[in-house]
Amino acid sequence: MRDPDVIAAMADASLRNGASGVRLESPEHIGAVRQRCPKALIVGLWKRSYPDSSVYITPGWEEIRAVWAAGADVVAIDATERYRPGGENLEGLIARAQRELGAVLMADVDSVANGLRAAELGCSWVGTTLYGYTESTSGQKPPAWDLLPLLRQQLPNEVSLICEGGISSPQQARQALDLGADAVVVGTAITGVDLQVAAYVRDVLAG
Repeated sequence: MRDPDVIAAMADASLRNGASGVRLESPEHIGAVRQRCPKALIVGLWKRSYPDSSVYITPGWEEIRAVWAAGADVVAIDATERYRPGGENLEGLIARAQRELGAVLMADVDSVANGLRAAELGCSWVGTTLYGYTESTSGQKPPAWDLLPLLRQQLPNEVSLICEGGISSPQQARQALDLGADAVVVGTAITGVDLQVAAYVRDVLAG
C-alpha cells in the first residue's frame, strides 16, 4: 500500500470524489501525487525517527525543506513542546521555513496551549493530530473533542483549525465541524484497507 503509484491512485480517487485535499507522508509520495494530481491541495510531512527525541513528524529543517521541495502546499510539523532531534528549536524552524521557503505550516499539536503557541509563532493551520500520542496525553483517546471548541474560541480567525486523529465515520467528521473545525483529516478509516479487511475477518471468524 505504500507504493507511490498506489498512494497516488488513492489520492486521485479521493479528490475526484470530493476531498478538498490530501495529507501525505514522505517526499516520495508527495512527488507522486503532485505529478498525477497537479492541482491537488497537498499537506505534506515526513515521519523520521531519531534516537534522541520522540518527535517524528517533520522533526527538523532537513525534513521541512524536503517536503516543501517535493511539492507540498502546506508542511505539517510537530509543534509540541517536546525536545526536538539535535536540539533544534521550534521557533527557529518556523521562522526559517517562512523566511527561506515562504512555506505555509500546519502545526500538529496535542494541547490547547501548544496550538496557541504555534499560531503565535506563525503557523497558519493548527491540527489536533498528536492528541493522545504524546507522553503528556497518552491517557487520552482521539478524536480531540475537548480541544476543538477551546482552540476555535482562542485561535485567531485567520488560523485554520483541523481535526485529525480518530475520525472513523462521516458522523464524527460532521461532529468535528460542529465543534469548530474548519476541516477534517480522515486517515485509516479511508486508506487502511489492510486493517479494514483484518477487522472483517476477525469479526466474521469470531461469530
